[in-house]
Amino acid sequence: MKIEGIDGLTVLDIQDEVNNGGKFVIYSYCVSIIILSFKRSSNIYLIKREQNAVAKSLPWTGISLLFGWWGIPWGIIYTIGAIGRNFGGGKNVTPEVMGFIHAQTGGPVFDFEKEVTPAEEEELKKLGNNKN
Repeated sequence: MKIEGIDGLTVLDIQDEVNNGGKFVIYSYCVSIIILSFKRSSNIYLIKREQNAVAKSLPWTGISLLFGWWGIPWGIIYTIGAIGRNFGGGKNVTPEVMGFIHAQTGGPVFDFEKEVTPAEEEELKKLGNNKN
């Protein structure tokens, strides 16, 4: 399944985004053809901390409103469920996605390339000197 919204981001960027309130979500939608109704899920979306998850769900909600309710009885039931889930911000799959990313990278990624302040340098020296 494709993850939307991570183009150009490193694993560290994704990890930072999730740590600062971002999340991964899946939206639901329903399509019906007379007696057949299909409940489906969208791709996974990275919702950044400043983005609105409900606003991102509008295309999927629109599909359900236009094409979902035609099937009786499941089309109506699936459409109501999809709209409810989408207006609730979608299904949060952040733990599963981050678990997959961490499995691929061998665990959480840390930024070791940042500048070390003089105070941090002193702390590191103290730690090195305390080895016995």
